[in-house]
Amino acid sequence: MNEEIKKFADAIEECNYIVFFGGAGVSTESGIPDFRSTDGLYNQKYKYPPETIVSHSFYMNRTEEFYEFYKDKMLAPNAEPNAAHKKLAELEERGKLKAVVTQNIDGLHQKAGSKEVLELHGSVHRNYCTKCRKFFGMDYIVHSDGVPTCDECGGLIKPDVVLYEEGLDSNIISRTVNHISHADMLIIGGTSLVVYPAAGLIDYFKGKYLVVINMAPTPRDKNADILINGKIGEVFSQIK
Repeated sequence: MNEEIKKFADAIEECNYIVFFGGAGVSTESGIPDFRSTDGLYNQKYKYPPETIVSHSFYMNRTEEFYEFYKDKMLAPNAEPNAAHKKLAELEERGKLKAVVTQNIDGLHQKAGSKEVLELHGSVHRNYCTKCRKFFGMDYIVHSDGVPTCDECGGLIKPDVVLYEEGLDSNIISRTVNHISHADMLIIGGTSLVVYPAAGLIDYFKGKYLVVINMAPTPRDKNADILINGKIGEVFSQIK
């Protein structure tokens, strides 16, 4: 265990209101591609840029092409939680961790056992009919042909994920701000911190330890009390 990871482990024992703020890098070790790394979706070749495809206007105007990409690249029904998801759930069980704030939409934190998970960008596990509001799980989308429609009223189904051009849920934001402002440790993990307004929420942290764990540099590295460059699952697997 290197010196920064040992410092991190000791700080966890000292703190009692830890909040985790994570992004796509948390799930890459579970086999889910991120957007911005060299192997990420932004560096793959599509007819349209990924940020265009996962926008509200593209969903409305080119629904079939939206769902082709969405089913192919955004859904990972067989993905399993990795060491980071599991350790965070364990820290919550111990009463150390009070909330996971995630930009991910894969539901892996809940699958690992975390209870207080604030999903800034929604979840692929929630889908609803835009006409009658009936709820559908991910399996219904995975096994649908083409554009999924409601089995009761025939209405178009929309994933409950925040697309580009859409706003974040105000209730989720207020709960996130409340947790971060009360935290004695904020762990930022697996995120480039370039997606706003989500990245701006960490400004509410006034606690003792700002921890940044990421493969690449982030804009907050200079403010970190503990800075660890590495894969987040590998880092958390060393915390006992």
